[in-house]
Amino acid sequence: MRHTDVPASRNTLRILVHLAAQRGPIAASTLATALELPRSTVYRLLGVLEDSGFVLHFPEERRFGIGIAAFELSSGFSRQEPLTRLGHPILASLVDHIGESAHLAVLHGRDVLYLIEERAPRRPTLVTDVGVRLPSQLTASGRAMLAALPKSQVRALFPNRDAFVARERLSTITRYSELRRILDETAASGFAAEDGEVTEGISSVAVVVRDHAGWPAAGIAVTFSRSAIGPERWAELAAEIHPYAAELSRRIRGRSDAR
Repeated sequence: MRHTDVPASRNTLRILVHLAAQRGPIAASTLATALELPRSTVYRLLGVLEDSGFVLHFPEERRFGIGIAAFELSSGFSRQEPLTRLGHPILASLVDHIGESAHLAVLHGRDVLYLIEERAPRRPTLVTDVGVRLPSQLTASGRAMLAALPKSQVRALFPNRDAFVARERLSTITRYSELRRILDETAASGFAAEDGEVTEGISSVAVVVRDHAGWPAAGIAVTFSRSAIGPERWAELAAEIHPYAAELSRRIRGRSDAR
């Protein structure tokens, strides 16, 4: 590649990244302003991306959005399971450091899906095994990720009381206002917690892992006996988890959100 091709390649990637971070198609002029690029450059690169299927043009709206080729790239990302591959050594190191079990989960609709579980020696078996799904509002990792979403998106996930699923009658969250209060507290403190709402006597503390656009890519949680680690120590425990979440975020080209 010639040296003069590098800026064009970089700007092409910037356009794709910016489009992927939007909630819908945007005008080329908006894109040019956001990226501080000449309109002529943006139109030329959009044309190349459109020809290759990475960008779609909506002529009636005069806007551009992500194309099917970009979706196929994301499917390849999922097939290669990068979160699992990158997360395993990070969670193993975390478990070695704190001596408690840890897991990594992602949002899947209103549920969390557990991708990794690293069990500490002499710690009990948990329900958060790989492949298990649980209601996101009941789990620490779910709350950490929900708190990082726009309020409108959380509201869309939980439009009415029927969306709130209790587990063994341990959950007290039955309406959106209660969930919103918990998520606001989570956003303010920088970590999420659940206290016996998944398994009685067992608590968890979690931190969100963000992607390149600042969206929640996953949640890392540590699970422990409440009698061993009381609520007064949860903020301290979260502070120990943050560097590991930041490292996974860095590895997936995300931004560090460690406090």
